Amino acid sequence: MIKIYHNNRCRKSREGLQTVQNSGQPYKVIDYISNPLNATELNEIIIILGISPIDLIRRNEAVWKLEYKGKQWSDQELIEAMVSHPKLIERPIVIHKNKGVIGRPNEKILEIL
Repeated sequence: MIKIYHNNRCRKSREGLQTVQNSGQPYKVIDYISNPLNATELNEIIIILGISPIDLIRRNEAVWKLEYKGKQWSDQELIEAMVSHPKLIERPIVIHKNKGVIGRPNEKILEIL
């Protein structure tokens, strides 16, 4: 089953969800804003994506600029920042058969479906 970590307020995330829906495959939507992810879940996603925690952070978000920008953070501290502030997480994230992508651009999603 496809998992899409989704923020309905984000246009790119809604476009990603549409791509997943159009695939005709079963999927599960995870609204990580209403139901924040914990550190273990974020670690698992980061491993599947094959990226560093900093690569999952939206660095243009106001909370990043106010509280985190310009400082040195360990990977675990970055994960805790995303746990505390889910808006910092890039979106959408699509995982299918132990492969995953950040759906920006949207065409990346098609690579794993």
